[in-house]
Amino acid sequence: MNFTWVIIGLFTFIIIGVFHPIVIKTEYYFTKKVWPVFAAAGVLFLAVSLFVESVVFGPVLAVTGFTCLWSIKELFEQENRVKKGWFPANPNRK
Repeated sequence: MNFTWVIIGLFTFIIIGVFHPIVIKTEYYFTKKVWPVFAAAGVLFLAVSLFVESVVFGPVLAVTGFTCLWSIKELFEQENRVKKGWFPANPNRK
C-alpha cells in the first residue's frame, strides 16, 4: 500500500483548516491591508516547492503556497462578513 497521497491529503486538510482562523484573526487585528504578506508567503512557498525533491513535502509546500494566495481573497471577503455582522469587528479600530 502507498500512503503518500493520503498523507498529502491529510496535510492539505490540516493546512486549509489552520488558515481559516488565521484569516479571521488577521482581518480582525490588521485589516485586509496585510494581503501583500500573504502574497509574498504564497510565492515563497511555491518557489521553494519547485526545488524540494520530496514526494510529500514538495506538494505540501505547494498547497501551503496556494492556500496563502487564496487567503488574500478570503481576507477581502472576511471584511464583508464583518460588515454584515457575521463576525465581530475590532472595537479598537475606527
